[in-house]
Amino acid sequence: MKKLIITTIVLSFIGLLNAQTPEERGLEIAKAAEEADLGFNSSTVELKMTLKNKNGQTSERSLTTKTLELTEDGDKSLIVFNSPKDVKGTSTLTFTHKIGSDDQWLYLPSIKRVKRISSNNKSGPFVGSEFAYEDLSSQEVEKYTYKFLEENGSILVVEQDPIDPKSGYTRRIVSYNKDKGYRIEKVEFYDRKNALLKTLSYSGYKLYKGKFWRAAVFNMVNHQSNKETRLEFSNYNFDVNLSDDDFTQVALKRSGN
Repeated sequence: MKKLIITTIVLSFIGLLNAQTPEERGLEIAKAAEEADLGFNSSTVELKMTLKNKNGQTSERSLTTKTLELTEDGDKSLIVFNSPKDVKGTSTLTFTHKIGSDDQWLYLPSIKRVKRISSNNKSGPFVGSEFAYEDLSSQEVEKYTYKFLEENGSILVVEQDPIDPKSGYTRRIVSYNKDKGYRIEKVEFYDRKNALLKTLSYSGYKLYKGKFWRAAVFNMVNHQSNKETRLEFSNYNFDVNLSDDDFTQVALKRSGN
């Protein structure tokens, strides 16, 4: 009996040593999500953006997005508006960085100029949508601190606090699906006053190349303005073999003309 009690105490002590803190588990989940999506190299996709104002009126835009995966630093992306006429040719180039502020540029065809987006303006709306410029960046683990909150079946809920002091958010509450490659199902964004600002929901997921989960729909709801932006993705292509040359300011201007 005495031996059993001692064994139980030892096992309990080992369990305490191995127990993760909420911060450690949150970071582990974020790393698992990153690892699950490594290796896509580059991709293109077509989008339909639907803007809905607080009165329910809608307008549509069409876009094309190119993405280049980088492992030594954050990914690069190029977004080009194809329609309607008043925004056609407008394009945005983003260099996400694991450490420090991201680099972003906006090309405006009406004045044929490339404008650098300052880090102070990253929280501003992306071409009138409910997505901010900082929402366009790839999800690099190093950009946040983490805290595991709860587990609901296959859903793991993690709080992410931006490290960048110029972020428009105090925190994000992210729901991961551990049974589906740690894909993200929902993100809740809290503003600088720590009030719920927006909710981004992902739906219509498809698995590409047996590994890469991509949602067919992003729906961003702004709870403070009662506006919505819906992104519908189609024609994913993972065989385009893009390079750094496709993500320069010259390429940005060229894509908008």
